[in-house]
Amino acid sequence: MKRCDEGANLSTIDFDKAAELMEFFKMFGDSNRIRLLYMLVDREVCVHHLADQLGMTQSAVSHQLRLLRQQRLVKHVKAGKKTYYSLDDEHIKEILKIGMEHLHHEEEIHTRS
Repeated sequence: MKRCDEGANLSTIDFDKAAELMEFFKMFGDSNRIRLLYMLVDREVCVHHLADQLGMTQSAVSHQLRLLRQQRLVKHVKAGKKTYYSLDDEHIKEILKIGMEHLHHEEEIHTRS
């Protein structure tokens, strides 16, 4: 890793892109949304089953899914009267995986200390 030098050209991101990224990462700031995302890692699931699993109302789950949809973390497909949700793409699965790897890495460091 480089150290800071006088006149170094530092990587940056413009304000608007930083604000978009902030809104995206806000979605990971709620434990119920994280749990919802994990339930969708490998399958499509309807709101009813998500609500049952989380012990939440269907209305509360639908609200969280709407927020996740707005940030393109989940997508949905209608089949008859049911709506099934899944992760929007593999990037979301990878973000969750990297987050867990980071947590386990931190645990290993503290266990060795």
